[in-house]
Amino acid sequence: MKYPIGVAIVLMVLASCNSIGKNSEPKSAELPIEGTWKLLTGTLIEKGDTTITDYTKDKEFIKIINETHFAFLGHDVAKGKNADSFFSSGGGHYLLKDSLYSEHLAYCNDRQWEGNDFHFTVSIHNDTLIQQGIERIDSLGVNRINIEKYLRIER
Repeated sequence: MKYPIGVAIVLMVLASCNSIGKNSEPKSAELPIEGTWKLLTGTLIEKGDTTITDYTKDKEFIKIINETHFAFLGHDVAKGKNADSFFSSGGGHYLLKDSLYSEHLAYCNDRQWEGNDFHFTVSIHNDTLIQQGIERIDSLGVNRINIEKYLRIER
C-alpha cells in the first residue's frame, strides 16, 4: 500500500517542478490592442505637406484587431453619392512587440498595396490608440508619415 502513495508523491513533485519552470519566466506586458477601433483622425505628412482627415463627419473608418490579424474598412457616409466618395478595405497579419507594431497587408482594395509591410509604434491611453509610422512603397512613390488616432468601440 505504501508503494502507490510514494509513486503519487514523486509524480506530484515532478509535475510541480515542471509547472514552476513554465510560470517563472517573466512575461512582457502586451498592449491591449485587440478589439474594434474607430478612426477619429488621420494625419499624413508627405514632402512637407500635412493633410489631416476627420473621420467623424463625412467618413467612417474602423480597424478590427484579433490575436493574429487586422482588418480595416472605411467609407463615406453619403453611400458613394457625392464627389468625395470613397471605400477602403484591407487586412492581413500583424506582429506586436512592446510598442512596435508591424502590419503585413495581404488584402487591399487598392491591389498595388498588397504584399507590403508597414512598421508603426502604437500607444494606448485609456480608450484611445495612437498609431504612427512611415508608409513606404517605392514602386508607387509612396513615402509618408501616417499618424492615426482611434477610439475603442465598446460592445
